[in-house]
Amino acid sequence: MRARTSSFTSGTATSPIGAFEDWCLSRIAGTLQGAQIRVQLWDGRGVALSERMPVATVVVRDRGTLVRLLYRTDLEFGEAYAAGRLDVQGDLVAALDSINRAVGFRPFQRRRARAGRIPLSSSRHNVHTHYDLGNAFYRLWLDEQMLYTCAYFETPDATLETAQRAKMDHVCRKLRLRPGEHVVEAGCGWGALALHMARYYGVTVRAFNISANQLEYARAHAQAQGLSDRVTFVDGDYRAIDERADAFVSVGMLEHVGRHNYTDLGAVIDRVIDPVHGRGLLHFIGRNAPLKLSAWIDRHVFPGAYPPSLGEVLPGVLESRWLSVTDVENLRLHYALTLKHWLARFEDQAGTVREMFDEAFVRTWRLYLAGSQAAFQCGDMQLFQVTFGRPLDSTQPWTRRDLYEAVDAAV
Repeated sequence: MRARTSSFTSGTATSPIGAFEDWCLSRIAGTLQGAQIRVQLWDGRGVALSERMPVATVVVRDRGTLVRLLYRTDLEFGEAYAAGRLDVQGDLVAALDSINRAVGFRPFQRRRARAGRIPLSSSRHNVHTHYDLGNAFYRLWLDEQMLYTCAYFETPDATLETAQRAKMDHVCRKLRLRPGEHVVEAGCGWGALALHMARYYGVTVRAFNISANQLEYARAHAQAQGLSDRVTFVDGDYRAIDERADAFVSVGMLEHVGRHNYTDLGAVIDRVIDPVHGRGLLHFIGRNAPLKLSAWIDRHVFPGAYPPSLGEVLPGVLESRWLSVTDVENLRLHYALTLKHWLARFEDQAGTVREMFDEAFVRTWRLYLAGSQAAFQCGDMQLFQVTFGRPLDSTQPWTRRDLYEAVDAAV
């Protein structure tokens, strides 16, 4: 299907500058052909990229932005949007979803991933940049327990709070937790899962994190809930873990490990879990194939993050230590719905966020949340839960029925 273009010129002659701008628009139309959007210049000229009714109009406000969009598209789109040099008039999520679908099945346009090792110093910097923006900021739009990972919606109309509690139970059931067991958690966020495991499943937990703000919050809540004797929050990343446990769990941390550190993580898991009945769960954002993360997100939102494919995680983390994969579940659409809730709550608090930071910050996070929702909707991003255990352990239940049965009363 050819892009449907409007008139690029006025009068009877086209100036050299006008002809160049027309050429830029034609290049953009060729790259994004089929996307259900209209690209419009500051003077009203533009191009519709599909025969269907546009879901939004992307307005480019100056010539420099137009040129930069041609040779560093992803980075410039985000930076220009944050600065107000580019705007999206209409449904932002629908526009980004349509763009993703237009280019998502053209692998020759996507650069394959290259990721080096991430030292501890870089990990601390990366975590501080994103997670230490302040607990007050995240409290504005996360659920009441401050869970910043994919929720589990047993029904699509469930509230975010209900879905986040369901996610924690879903994880705990997959881990087959029993009272009196010891659990190690790598990357514990604000501590909700560790406290949930201790309170409702009767286990003791040592949870590791390198975000100062999150650790302060988690320790205060452990004290307030009377769980400090059963949950210990440790300042350290996965490389600092050196103890035995019945189960290992990581929710939303693997994206920050780095592809070339996977064997290191596998070695940690191997030395942590019980040599006979040890088991674990990895919950992480992933891809269908190895691809680089958005350059804009890497620079301005999530430095150092890398969502891996299953083909990278399984050999690097699990197969390298002879661990058996017992189940793989993809919760992609659950994450799309989680992000829809987050974005709506963020927009409700945009004025407060603007006062805390500035307009560019609001636009950056709006684009980040909307773009993430679109990526999960169209299948560009996946959300994997992988459970694993020792190869000689044959105590797994015969079916998955117990994963969906009602949770027993609190321990």
